[in-house]
Amino acid sequence: MKDLKNFIETNKEKFLEDLFELIRIPSISSKESHKDDMYKAANWIKDYLIKDGADMAEVLDTEGHPVVFGEKIIDPSLPTIMVYGHYDVQPVEPLDLWESEPFEPEIRDGKIYARGADDDKGQMFMHFKAFEYLVKTDQLPCNVKFMIEGEEEIGSPSLEKFCNDNKKKLEADVILVSDTTMLAPDIPSITTGLRGLSFCEVEVTGPNRDLHSGLFGGAIANPANVLCKMIASLTDEKGRITVKGFYDDVEVVSKEEREDMARAPFDLAAYKKAVDVDEVDGEDGYSSMERVGIRPSLDVNGIWGGYTEEGAKTVLPSKAHAKISMRLVPHQDSKKITELFIKHFESIAPPYVKVKAKVLHGGEGYVSPTDTIEYQAASKAFEEIYGVKPIPYRSGGSIPIISLFEKVLGIKSILMGFGLESDAIHSPNENYPLEQFYNGIETIPYFYKYYTEMKK
Repeated sequence: MKDLKNFIETNKEKFLEDLFELIRIPSISSKESHKDDMYKAANWIKDYLIKDGADMAEVLDTEGHPVVFGEKIIDPSLPTIMVYGHYDVQPVEPLDLWESEPFEPEIRDGKIYARGADDDKGQMFMHFKAFEYLVKTDQLPCNVKFMIEGEEEIGSPSLEKFCNDNKKKLEADVILVSDTTMLAPDIPSITTGLRGLSFCEVEVTGPNRDLHSGLFGGAIANPANVLCKMIASLTDEKGRITVKGFYDDVEVVSKEEREDMARAPFDLAAYKKAVDVDEVDGEDGYSSMERVGIRPSLDVNGIWGGYTEEGAKTVLPSKAHAKISMRLVPHQDSKKITELFIKHFESIAPPYVKVKAKVLHGGEGYVSPTDTIEYQAASKAFEEIYGVKPIPYRSGGSIPIISLFEKVLGIKSILMGFGLESDAIHSPNENYPLEQFYNGIETIPYFYKYYTEMKK
C-alpha cells in the first residue's frame, strides 16, 4: 500500500479533530431526549462520507433512528464491500464515576477517553479514514457501501424492516464490521462467534403505596426483598440457569473446538486484576473464556426500588424493579428464551406480590466459519500489520444485526475488531488506545486488497 504509513502519520491530528467532533454529539439512542442528536450525528456522517470520497450519501428514515447509507461504485463487475457501523452510544450514567466529561474527548496515557471512543464511533471512524486513503491515492480495488445505523445499542429494532425494504440498495459480497475486540494489543483476533441476547425488565408490586417500615415491616411482604429472592433463584449452586427449557437448544461445542479455544493466550491472574476481583465465577466445568464464548448467561443489569437518595427514609417500597439480560449461544432463539423466562418468572412469584415483565430487546447469536475468503483476507490483513496470524475468537458480546444480515440479505459478515477488553465500553471512562485506532486504519486497506484479489 503506497504511502499508507505516511498518510496516517501526516494526518494523525486531523483524524482526532474530526473524530472528536462526532464524539461530542451525544447520540444516546435509548433516550427520547436525544432524538435531535441522532439526526445531528447521522447528518454529520453523511457529509463526512461525501468529503472522504463517496459518490453519494444519504440519511434514511426508519421507524426509529435514521440510517446513513453511502457508496462508491467504481465498477459493477468488481466485488462490493459494505461497511457496517453504528453511531449511537450507551447512556453515560453514573456520571460521578467519569474522570472527564463523557462527551468531551480527552487523551490520557495514550488513550482517547469518551463515550463512543471505542464503541463504535472510534472503530467506525477507522473505516472512514481507510476509505479516504484508498480513494485519494487511487488504490480502491473494489466497490464500497456504508450502512451506519443508530439503534445498535437498543437491539436494532428497525433494521429488519429497513433491510427488507432496501435489499437492492444493500446488495454486497461481504459486510465488514469493526465493533468487537482483540485478545490483546499484540495478539490480533477475528471474532467468529457472537452471543445472542434476550433483555427484559421485571416489576414486583406489593402494597398499593410505600409503607412505614416500622408499622408494616415483618407483616407485609417487601417487594424489594421478594425480588432479590426471585433473582437469586434464577441460577443454581453450579452456576446454571434454572429457567425450564433454557438449555434445550444450546449448542454442545466439541472437545476439539474447546481444545482450540484453550490454545488462545489467557492470563487468569491478569484478568482478575484488571477488574479487581479475587476470584472468577460462573458455570461449573467451563473456563472463563468458555463461559463468555460458548455458554449462555443471565445477569441483573440494574435493580431499584424504594428510597435510594442520600440519607435515610424508612419505607417498605410498593414496587421493585430489575433489568435482566440473558446472553445466548447459537441455536438459542431469543424470542423463545424470552417467553420461557417470563413464564418462569411469573411462576415463581409468591402469592403476596404481583409481577409484570416486559421485553426490552433481543437478537440472535452468530457463528462465522474460518475457511471462507472473507476470513482468509482478514487474516492476511492482520498478519501484514501485526506480523502474526490472528486467532479465531468467540466473543461474549452481541451485535443483533449481524445474524439478521445473513437472514434477510444473505450476506456473511467478517468481524475485524480492534477494541480491547480494557476499553471499558458501556462503562464510565470508556477509552480507546491511539495505537489501536491507528493500527486499524493501517490494517483495513489490506482487507480490501486481499479480499478483492481472492474474489476475482
